Amino acid sequence: MTAEQHSSHTSEVPVIPVVIIGAGPVGVTAALLLARRGVRSLVLERHHDVYPLPRALVADDEARRILQAVGVGEEFAAMARPGNGLRLLDARHRVMAEFRRSEHGPHGYPQTSMFEQPALERVLRDALARRPECELRGGAEVTGIGPDTEGPVRVTYRDDAGEHHLWADAVLGCDGANSLTREAIGAAWEDLRFEERWTVVDVRTTADVRCWEGVDQVCDPDRPATFMRVGADSYRWEFRLRDGQEQPVRELVAPWLPRSYDGDFEVVRETAYTFRARIADRWRSGRVFLLGDAAHLTPPFIGQGLCTGLRDAYNLTWKLARVLRQGGDERLLDTYESERKPHARHVIRLAVAMGWAMTGGQDGAAALRRRLLAVACRIPGLTTAAGGNLSPPLTAGPLVRRGIRRGLVGTHCPQPWVDADGRPTRLDELLGDAFTVLTAAEPSPSLRALAHGLGVRAVPVSELGDDGTLAAWLRAGRAAGVLLRPDRVVMDLVPAGGRDFTDTAAWAALLHTARSPLPSPPTVEKSLLRSAAR
Repeated sequence: MTAEQHSSHTSEVPVIPVVIIGAGPVGVTAALLLARRGVRSLVLERHHDVYPLPRALVADDEARRILQAVGVGEEFAAMARPGNGLRLLDARHRVMAEFRRSEHGPHGYPQTSMFEQPALERVLRDALARRPECELRGGAEVTGIGPDTEGPVRVTYRDDAGEHHLWADAVLGCDGANSLTREAIGAAWEDLRFEERWTVVDVRTTADVRCWEGVDQVCDPDRPATFMRVGADSYRWEFRLRDGQEQPVRELVAPWLPRSYDGDFEVVRETAYTFRARIADRWRSGRVFLLGDAAHLTPPFIGQGLCTGLRDAYNLTWKLARVLRQGGDERLLDTYESERKPHARHVIRLAVAMGWAMTGGQDGAAALRRRLLAVACRIPGLTTAAGGNLSPPLTAGPLVRRGIRRGLVGTHCPQPWVDADGRPTRLDELLGDAFTVLTAAEPSPSLRALAHGLGVRAVPVSELGDDGTLAAWLRAGRAAGVLLRPDRVVMDLVPAGGRDFTDTAAWAALLHTARSPLPSPPTVEKSLLRSAAR
């Protein structure tokens, strides 16, 4: 039963297709992605305005591609600065290893971009205000979600005017580490065994700060530290201090400043954080979902906290929109957790590994681990490989048809510049928000029939006018064609020399219910051939 059907029984209670709890970057991104697919949403946020102090600082090229998808790519480009990557320094600040990040990643953007979260949140909220499908209510604190039954979800919140109730077809919990939504669905944290107290310092200064336009990780077990330049005059330092240790900020950051510097130095924020590695044991109950920090917590050492939350939003919203508006099967929503949870766990473990590399731990094997790290960093090619894509392929599942051959399936399609009527355009802008069939040569009749059944185009890459990136990508993956999901993940492929996708029957039923079936490719093909003959 949809919210609209349910409304006849609850006429006194407002009905909203999707309620999003939390107006941080993940929640607003989810609302904008739903709006692009025609799904109305209400975002409830307990604060009245954007939190003004810096928090997230790093976005990778995949995250920037998602921001492009919500329509704020140019605005983000204006506020961001490319980062060189990551360096590991020893206790004397000598370089142990350097992991370079490209300014031209496969998603079409620098692999590392530095920014200030309040500026991003304002851009996202401005975009939200331009969308009639979205509404943001500030000063609205959610106090209840449920019950967990079939049909619409009841949401209770309070604001200055009192207590309110509404119904929603789906609820997205983007309400952070202390998530009420996580509590409401009975989810518990799984501890991934990393917890440390760190001091975080954000500074503005025009001093000639020593930096390499990337992130420095100081691998000192006595005082590990992280340092990065964020903006033209803004910097962040993070220090792990032992219990009871206190030291003035100027003394902590002295190794990076000119000697005896006595100029401007504004401490924007100095606060203590507990860095944790956790993941929720369940991400969904019925039509209630967890996203972002409500579903996972990661130490910040590889800059993937916000990126992981944005991937959650991109993965879930196209599936939810298809179920709500395009006849998708309810089982499609099961793939959100099955795809995103292993991916998030992998990223968190990478961050934990970097944390241990920095601190070396405090046990008897700490010195040995540090020596092994120093040796590993000298292995030819290792630092180049480690500086590559931090986002692994999705694991096999109903929408990731790997089978025996893994190849391109579960990975993202690259995004080169293409030709759109003589105008250079990013690939995703040309393809739009739907599924797409990309082929190395002219599509076979059966591929065209399947594309027709999905309501999408089958496009030979030779017609896109790119620099050869897409053709080379298909060749390297031994694919004659690929089926791209709306989030640009390869769902299925046609092997080189083949004519059809490997397992259409496995995913077709999820995209269309019995009321709205996907036409069988052979049936559609015969129909098209008969039309051509006439």
